[in-house]
Amino acid sequence: MAGCKIKRNDTVVVIGGVSKDSVGRALSVNREKSTVLVEGCNVRKKAVRRSQENPQGGIVDRECPIHISNVMLKETYDARRERRGEPVSAALPESKEQDKAEADS
Repeated sequence: MAGCKIKRNDTVVVIGGVSKDSVGRALSVNREKSTVLVEGCNVRKKAVRRSQENPQGGIVDRECPIHISNVMLKETYDARRERRGEPVSAALPESKEQDKAEADS
């Protein structure tokens, strides 16, 4: 995909779908399938078989990929809101990791 500007570990905003207006970190980007795996967004339940890694088995929460057209860089999203005259600071809830990093500082 030629116009893909999203890379791994970028902070992104989901702009479409069920997880709309969620902020998270891009865990992986698959350019061949045009999908992004965003931390804490599009979480689904998955049945997992017993194994050495998961001795209990059972049902686990997993992030599923989101199409790249439904994701935007947070800086771009904030700049676009600012140009429109909308308040940027209270626009979106920050992710949990960013809150922890700010509390530690």
